[in-house]
Amino acid sequence: MSGLYHTISQITEELSTDECKRISYLCGDLDPDRFSADPRGTIHTLLSQTGVDCVFLMELVLKIKRYDLLREVLSTSKSSVEGMLRNRQTVPEYRSLMAEVSEDMDTEDLKSLAFLLRDTLPKQKLENVQSFLDIVVELEKLDQLSSEKMDFIESCLRSIHRADLAKKISRFQHTAVMTNPEACPPGRPQHFRPPPPHTSFDVSPVSCNVTRKTNKFCDKQTTVKKELLSSSSCCQEEVYSMTDPRGVCLIIDCVGTEGDELEQTFTALRFSVTVHRLLSVREVVSTLREVSRQQELHRAGAFICCIISRSRSSLLLATDPLAPGLSLDSLRTLFSSHSCPGLAGKPKLFFIQSYEVCEECGVCVGQDDDELETDGPVSSCRSRTVPVDADVFWSHCWTDGHQLETPNHRSVYLQALRASLTEAQKRRTHVVDMHMAVNRAVYEHNGKSAESSYVMNLRHTLRKNLYLS
Repeated sequence: MSGLYHTISQITEELSTDECKRISYLCGDLDPDRFSADPRGTIHTLLSQTGVDCVFLMELVLKIKRYDLLREVLSTSKSSVEGMLRNRQTVPEYRSLMAEVSEDMDTEDLKSLAFLLRDTLPKQKLENVQSFLDIVVELEKLDQLSSEKMDFIESCLRSIHRADLAKKISRFQHTAVMTNPEACPPGRPQHFRPPPPHTSFDVSPVSCNVTRKTNKFCDKQTTVKKELLSSSSCCQEEVYSMTDPRGVCLIIDCVGTEGDELEQTFTALRFSVTVHRLLSVREVVSTLREVSRQQELHRAGAFICCIISRSRSSLLLATDPLAPGLSLDSLRTLFSSHSCPGLAGKPKLFFIQSYEVCEECGVCVGQDDDELETDGPVSSCRSRTVPVDADVFWSHCWTDGHQLETPNHRSVYLQALRASLTEAQKRRTHVVDMHMAVNRAVYEHNGKSAESSYVMNLRHTLRKNLYLS
């Protein structure tokens, strides 16, 4: 068992306090007073005394989405563990759900929920709340929340305008309880039953010998992988195939603020990056069209287009605030499978930061095979819709153009995007989950600075998971 204890130590050393708290809750134990003093020591003791084996440890790491630890410490992958857990999941669905909801709650949500519960929970407990799980544990102690009693927390989530999280709770009540009748009772860590010593994958806790140096988590790893390939091939994760370099990244900065920072980020992600600055609308269209015809796209694994520009409605104005603008549909069409066969079946990512200026008259520039055309009045181009083509990830953020008058202005959206891309590379997080961190950063900013708020439009037609790491 010394090998397993060593593995637990390696993992807990890499966890944040919040991640330790989530793992502790998933194991069925959370004592906030004891936990806050030594989170890593507490989680190490808990895992060591619970009788976990390698597979359960993988499940816990998977649940907190630390895919980097699966890869670097446990020498496995997200898809392999998911296949392994098809016939064996130890963490109760109820606790998994509560941990997921906690991860999606931001600071303002937590403050609103604590205020709402001021007559339900003791004042001292509410003052010490650091996460949604702290509230969950206190409600469980009062028998206000359990796997079979979730109406109260669902109502609270709706009251603080988190209908999305309330719907998760509602779906669980209608489905998960029926499929998991042995739900966990509140406040009782004994509900957790460690997996039996021998599983259908023949992984024994005593066979584990994990060290960062040798990068092996189990003597029988080969056996596990073979069985996964034969019995769980239908559940393998579908992932876009990437090249090295990853592909082509085009950055057009018509404002002159953050093109250099984006270049550094995507260069670190191993993309072939080209930056164009302070272009007119016609120069933007010419550049886009030239890039769409590059032979390099046939060899690329993915295409990324970043644009920073003033805008009017759904028209990108580049450096020409009074000239016809480029419609977002035209931008998308230039890189569709029809117009750009080299990108057929490949992920195409668009990150656009636009600064809104006056909504007055203007025409939108579309595209033709050889020259630009005026397509009509602004009203016909107002829709902020997402491309209908397959394999597109569309992230568009807009804010008031007056922000550009602020000295040393930096886009909250672009700062969050760069940070999230860098973190996603470390943890091998796919782009959809990566962008959740961007959403949180933007909405947290909006809550503090309503006068300089940002509006997000994120949609995608990706058919597989996409990793930029």
